[in-house]
Amino acid sequence: MNAVEIEEAISQLAAEPFDAAEFPFAFLTAFGNKEATVNRLRAGNTNNSDAGGVLQRNNIHLAVAEPGQTVEKLAELRASPQTARQKAKFILATDGAQVEAEEISSGAVLSCAFTELGNNFGFFLPLAGISTVAEIKNNPIDIKATGRLNRLYVQILKDNVDWQAPTKRGDLNRFMARLIFCFFAEDTGIFNGDGLFTATVQQMSDADGGNTRDVLLELFRAMNLDPRKPGTRTGIRPWADVFPYVNGGLFTDDIGCPTFTRTSRAYLLRAGELDWRTINPDIFGSMIQAVADDDERGELGMHYTSVPNIRKVLDPLFLDDLREQLEKAGTNKRMLFNLRQRLSRIRVFDPACGSGNFLVIAYIRMRDIEDEIMRRRGEALERSAISLTQFFGIEIKSFAAEIARLSLLIAEFQCDVRFIGQTEARALVLPLHATGKVVTGNALRLDWEEVCPPGTPAPTEEEDLGGPTGRLNLDGVSEALETYICGNPPYRGSQYQTREQKADLRGAFAASKASTASLDYVAGWFWKAALSFESGTNAAAFVSTNSISQGRQVSGLWQYLFDMGVEIFFAHTSFKWANLATHNAGVTVAIIGFSKKTVRRKKIYEGESIKLVENISPYLMATRTVFVSAATKPISSVPEMSFGSMANDGGNLILSLTERGDAAEQHVPSKFIRRFFGAKEIAQDDVRYCLWLQSREVVYNEWIRKRVDAVRRLREDSERATTKELALQPYRFGEVRQEGNETAIAMPKTTSVNRQYMTARLLPRGSIVSDNAFAIFSGELWSLALVVSKLHITWIATVCGKLKTDYRYSNTLGWNTFPVPKLTETDKANLTRCAEDILLAREAHFPATIAELYDPEKMPADLRAAHDRNDETLERIYIGRRFRNDTERLEKLFDMYTKMTAKKEKAS
Repeated sequence: MNAVEIEEAISQLAAEPFDAAEFPFAFLTAFGNKEATVNRLRAGNTNNSDAGGVLQRNNIHLAVAEPGQTVEKLAELRASPQTARQKAKFILATDGAQVEAEEISSGAVLSCAFTELGNNFGFFLPLAGISTVAEIKNNPIDIKATGRLNRLYVQILKDNVDWQAPTKRGDLNRFMARLIFCFFAEDTGIFNGDGLFTATVQQMSDADGGNTRDVLLELFRAMNLDPRKPGTRTGIRPWADVFPYVNGGLFTDDIGCPTFTRTSRAYLLRAGELDWRTINPDIFGSMIQAVADDDERGELGMHYTSVPNIRKVLDPLFLDDLREQLEKAGTNKRMLFNLRQRLSRIRVFDPACGSGNFLVIAYIRMRDIEDEIMRRRGEALERSAISLTQFFGIEIKSFAAEIARLSLLIAEFQCDVRFIGQTEARALVLPLHATGKVVTGNALRLDWEEVCPPGTPAPTEEEDLGGPTGRLNLDGVSEALETYICGNPPYRGSQYQTREQKADLRGAFAASKASTASLDYVAGWFWKAALSFESGTNAAAFVSTNSISQGRQVSGLWQYLFDMGVEIFFAHTSFKWANLATHNAGVTVAIIGFSKKTVRRKKIYEGESIKLVENISPYLMATRTVFVSAATKPISSVPEMSFGSMANDGGNLILSLTERGDAAEQHVPSKFIRRFFGAKEIAQDDVRYCLWLQSREVVYNEWIRKRVDAVRRLREDSERATTKELALQPYRFGEVRQEGNETAIAMPKTTSVNRQYMTARLLPRGSIVSDNAFAIFSGELWSLALVVSKLHITWIATVCGKLKTDYRYSNTLGWNTFPVPKLTETDKANLTRCAEDILLAREAHFPATIAELYDPEKMPADLRAAHDRNDETLERIYIGRRFRNDTERLEKLFDMYTKMTAKKEKAS
């Protein structure tokens, strides 16, 4: 269930007569528990309560209390041994009149009337596997409004087949934006009379919905006519004439109105019943965005990006600088005035703005600073110097763009109420003045300078379609404008891009020599932002998948940007971009702020810590700027590492343990059957085998022949010419990279980022390594000591890509580029002993798997000590002592890499 569905279910439960016996099960059902799960609890099979209630393991312990005894019952649940033993996340007690609840881990408590349970549903969202945020917990109106608007939207589409056409969807989206404005305006006093819009629709339209369309059209017509112009409102119905002139483009176009039925009219009125005064424009827009998107509607309410995450972008980009200037100004009126002037010249541009979250948060925080300026100056704020026309966006979906513009208007009005006053805010809001310039289109195909033109002096007085609004930019400001680009563009790895998206990237990079084949889609936004620096943009910051600063993308993107004079001035290293999502869904991202070379201080954010550094490399490290490129051969004197062998067999040459037994029964010679090692076999000791056949003569056994024939047919049916050629030798693996009789030091392609060492394994002679792993064949043991060292995993974590937060190993980028000093025979002997000690420590814990042994919380002490000796031995070879930290390791490695590659280039 999504958050909207949960809110509806809990609200309905709170509205029904209280049933003490049924409440616990109805509550669990509302949070998505399946009927079978609830029935087992009801029967007592899985109910672990020792307090006369219902206890679901790893979830909640809840009970019904005697009237007036909810606090005492909650204390009983808290003290219950079963609450702790069964790892309950929540405890809840109710008597049908009052609810008392507590989240065990955080200690957060809830106390509310039972009828208000629906307004507090966000407190319990973790019960449905949904991570939540304070804004949702404290203000459920956004979820409620999203749910009711969604039901209305779906019903309108159902009742109006012609409005389902793509050509009409834009009109329907604008129609919904009009409704949202009217709901907000009637509850905030923008319209004269509380609830005026909803009450008028209810009173003037028929219950069957037949004339609802006519009523709405008349109301919208009235809001588009300016009574200041004589005769414009002639013929308007009296009940519509009481509505003010709105303008601002919201009601200008004749988009028509869908037909209503009894059901859709009821949904319209239900949406109007909500109190829209407390809508959060910074989160409401991102949730309502899914209403108009068929693909996203199933995740309704899940697209909220938390304000703290947005501020990780905006604060270091420009807001922190404004606050520093504010603190520096103190109470100096001239400095404060200059800072307010600066606020009026700042422009914020989000070229992937969605429903406008970044723009809205930027506007609200800028207004906070302006309010503090006026407070320190001892002056009342009559009009803000910050105009919505300072905010720009590009959004590919028309409804999201419409909501972004509307969200900015709502944010402005709410800020005016806070800082100027309710009466004054109402006087300022209508007619609507120009809002943010949010353009609908493909950001990688549009000219950004046409959307957000290069800096020009701000006008003395803002104007809208109706003329001067009175909103000033302060004393004819003529200094240069500041422009900051920000946002959370679509990521899309190269292998997941559509044909159109690949074309978008090629178009964005058309004027460069960069290849876009392996770039993430988000790279296009970095490139276009960098180009805009030439025309006056001050700086940019984007949320991106962390892969943009790893692996081949570093040289594929950042080398070109740095050659243009771009530098990184702040970075948040990898973290989960949290949203209101189920089952901790989300993506691992980095935030990167970049600009033309500047003297500003550079900052690296890692969790809660901030480091001031001299330079930030494209790998988001405090090291010199070096670009590591894949190498076909090792740059150091180490053995070569290659992919394992690829079967390309449809599974016919690979054998399970059972199939291995079948082969023996069919008299298949054991020499043709080998242990087969991929990632799982290396790390988790899974057992698989393969047929290793190197010549046609061996295919005499009927059991083998059937499997080989299946391989031949598979390859012959392939559309790839190279695969068809392989059908001539169907008994062999498609790509053979080993002889088959050697030892192998094997490494999985991916390793959990939680592990402190790469999980390489020494395989016995005759093992076959799959293409899901890398291997050093016939390698000496000292090379294993290098692979499993702290130095190597530090290098891999920096220069290789990641799959989510797992290390994605690469022989060409990780091993071949790994700088290793020239090793003496003594060095190799010492490292060989270290590798032997590691293998012996592993063997001492048989049958524990590699995955179990390298669990950071369970790693055996003797194995950890063996690795520690290996690290000390190796690091002394590098610098004569242990490295102090990873930063020092990387500084040394990058320095060696630079010198070694320069020497090779000179030699060639």
